[in-house]
Amino acid sequence: MSLLHHTIASLKELPLQEKRMPVLFVGHGSPMNAIDDNEFSLYWEKLGAYLPKPKAILVISAHWLTKGTQVTSGLIQSTIHDFRGFPQALFDVDYSPEGDPKLVHDIQSMITSTAVEESEQWGLDHGSWSVLRRMFPLADIPTVQLSIDYYKQGDYHYHLGRELQTLRDRGVLIVGSGNIVHNLRMVDWGQMGVDNYGFDWAIESNELIKQYVMSRDFNPLKNYLHLGTAVQYAVPTPDHYYPLLYILGATSAKDQLHIFNDKYVGGSLSMSSYLFG
Repeated sequence: MSLLHHTIASLKELPLQEKRMPVLFVGHGSPMNAIDDNEFSLYWEKLGAYLPKPKAILVISAHWLTKGTQVTSGLIQSTIHDFRGFPQALFDVDYSPEGDPKLVHDIQSMITSTAVEESEQWGLDHGSWSVLRRMFPLADIPTVQLSIDYYKQGDYHYHLGRELQTLRDRGVLIVGSGNIVHNLRMVDWGQMGVDNYGFDWAIESNELIKQYVMSRDFNPLKNYLHLGTAVQYAVPTPDHYYPLLYILGATSAKDQLHIFNDKYVGGSLSMSSYLFG
């Protein structure tokens, strides 16, 4: 049985909480996953069909880094093609759902630990739309994106997730998009087509972080640099790691955990993803 069929089968057995939206961390990988059919992108499609349809979506992407915390306030969320060197078909993608002024106001009200500024200049970067266009291809769900304050430590990002947790009771799907193991400088491009190929340090760090997630022991994950040399290789910069902390902050003890797309790409990237609900 393939990974895709195995994880879809286990997903169907996951009893999501009634009247509360799940929260989701997605390893988004290459922008090409937005248009290529592979086991990762096809799983996103199956997941979108399985989940209850959200009233709105809040996404935290590794690709919007700011000083201070910001939220997109445009009435239409423009498609940001924040990459280069890819086929024209990827630049032709337009995924522009409506924004949600009420959700923006709710986010600003809920987050009391810092001011949340509005941004009309940003829209949805590829960390957001590459996943969402596969999950919800009609782009008919109001969506906003929250930035990552790159100058804050892990506890700050986890705490913001805690402050946003009750959005789940209002029908909002909270999505974090990044990659737990993300070291582009060490990618083995010659092995990109090899299934589930990971360096020893990538596997060690991914499994260590997974064990902390599964045991709901989140405090060590806030200070990831203290988790050893392997994790320091896996997370050379925190941009793709911090979205996980928002999602962990938004979980509750009642949530069931489903792990999917738990594979390695090119030696130094992991696609491991988590659904709490």
